[in-house]
Amino acid sequence: MADKLLKAATPTPDLQMVIHNRETDKYYIPLVHDGIEIEWTRKGAPGKLTFRVQKDEILDMPEGSTVQLGYKKTNFFYGYVFEKKRNKDGAISVTAYDQLRYLKNKDIYSFVNVKAGDAIKAMAEDFQLVVGDLADTGYTIPKYHGSNETLLDIVQTLIDMTMENTKKIYVLYDDFGKLTLKEMGEMKVDILIDAETAENFDYTSTIDKDTYNRVKLYYDNDETGTRDVWMELDSANMKRWGVLQLTESVNGKKPLNFAEMAGAKLKLHNRVGRTLTIQNALGDVRVRAGCLLFVDFKLDDMKLTKRMIVENVKHKLSNNLHTMDLTVRGDVITG
Repeated sequence: MADKLLKAATPTPDLQMVIHNRETDKYYIPLVHDGIEIEWTRKGAPGKLTFRVQKDEILDMPEGSTVQLGYKKTNFFYGYVFEKKRNKDGAISVTAYDQLRYLKNKDIYSFVNVKAGDAIKAMAEDFQLVVGDLADTGYTIPKYHGSNETLLDIVQTLIDMTMENTKKIYVLYDDFGKLTLKEMGEMKVDILIDAETAENFDYTSTIDKDTYNRVKLYYDNDETGTRDVWMELDSANMKRWGVLQLTESVNGKKPLNFAEMAGAKLKLHNRVGRTLTIQNALGDVRVRAGCLLFVDFKLDDMKLTKRMIVENVKHKLSNNLHTMDLTVRGDVITG
């Protein structure tokens, strides 16, 4: 690669960005303006990198070019240029996404007796994507049929089905150019965020989203012409919040215990949703959506235990400073 590397400028010592024009097979180290942002969301969206570079007579960066970003000698982000905006001073605002962007394609898939990792590998091969470590979830999904759904939605459905049967949460993410599936328990980051390392925070508790205290599952039996119904409920929380019901159809031909499934869904949803949004915490390149970290905030009306799930993180590299905005959640908050 060295003989194809063209330098537009030398970036700051901590920052290493390399752009690869795949059409000409040339590499560039561009002049990057201050204010780089990287955002990861646990599910439903690809990783996103936004930055500004100075256009000159050397840099040639068409859509589809790859972008490698390193920070303090650590591989941080690998993605593809999807959008460019220009202004009169010659600066180009660039938006790049990681491989999960290609999972926004829609297709028709049917899987029978397949594990989530094997299904992800099959879809990745169809769309020429690179895979890395795909965890063996230990659960074989009996059947899945989808029609004209995004691959991201298909994968999330498979992960949700796996979670309901294994009680484990799995996270799909792009690990510097490789699709990776990992159990959340293996994504612990040994850092503490508290009032000393964060500029500000907002705390929200709600029963308005994804909270249910009564779960009804039903199956229409075509052979007998009857409808079988299973229900689990929490009468104390129904008295406290009113009736919040989740109703879903199930496939009665699957070898599953529907009463147990209803109980598992109730256990998952029968709680107050709690989120903590943290602004401008000290940055750490190991933090990505789906990881577990420790928080410690002393508040008047609640008590926080340490470990929480990162739902969203935005890394900000500006003025030789690395900070991050975080949205974390979990039942580990009590109060």
